[in-house]
Amino acid sequence: MNTLACVKRVPDTGAKIVLTDDQQGIDTSTLGFTMSPHEECALEEAVQLTEAHGGTATVLTLGSEEADEQLRTGLAMEADDAVLLETDGEEWGPVDTASAIADYVRDADADFDVLLFGNESADAGNYQVGVTVANQLGLPCVTGIKNLDVEDDTVVAKREVSGGEEVYEVELPAVVTVKEGLNEPRYPSVRSKMEAQKQEVPSVQPEHRGADTLERIRLDAPEQEDSEAEILGESADAVDDVVEVLREDLEVL
Repeated sequence: MNTLACVKRVPDTGAKIVLTDDQQGIDTSTLGFTMSPHEECALEEAVQLTEAHGGTATVLTLGSEEADEQLRTGLAMEADDAVLLETDGEEWGPVDTASAIADYVRDADADFDVLLFGNESADAGNYQVGVTVANQLGLPCVTGIKNLDVEDDTVVAKREVSGGEEVYEVELPAVVTVKEGLNEPRYPSVRSKMEAQKQEVPSVQPEHRGADTLERIRLDAPEQEDSEAEILGESADAVDDVVEVLREDLEVL
């Protein structure tokens, strides 16, 4: 069984987001980068499926050469191969991104049985890439999955709904978009990180078709709630005040 996990390089999800002065992008000068949490689970699932059924797990991303960092992380998480669809750093829309991935899958030497995506990326949150790839390749697609099994030539995927779950059975090959909580992504060891740095990561130059028709007007950062810290004291004299604060919190609960 050959699996493909598609990930995206995004700013650290816990970082404070600061926009550029023209509100057209994120000021990344002080940010670290990672892969989206849903996509970490997609990658972990790709590796687990190949461990259980044989075959190879490939991690793929579209982005600038800096995205090699996330691919190396994927290799350290025991993916077998990595591929960079290299761009000049410009943000591609979901349709162009999906077209590039679909082109790669058609031309790849291996036939992929399961294509795994995060349900949505942590930055743009478009929810479109996995579905659009499936549409372009003519493959069945299930989304928002938090439980996944492969039985013979069938994917059994379960989606949580209010009061229960929906169960889907689709034939391979198939596209599945997953959510955080599907599994517990492994933490790469120091040795695996060192080995990943030595592995070759081929780079492919995808065609930018300009198919996305949405025009970005500006970005708005979410409002930050600033709270003041009250210093109750610096010695044992503050004990009575601390006890009073705790008592008030317990009363609220």
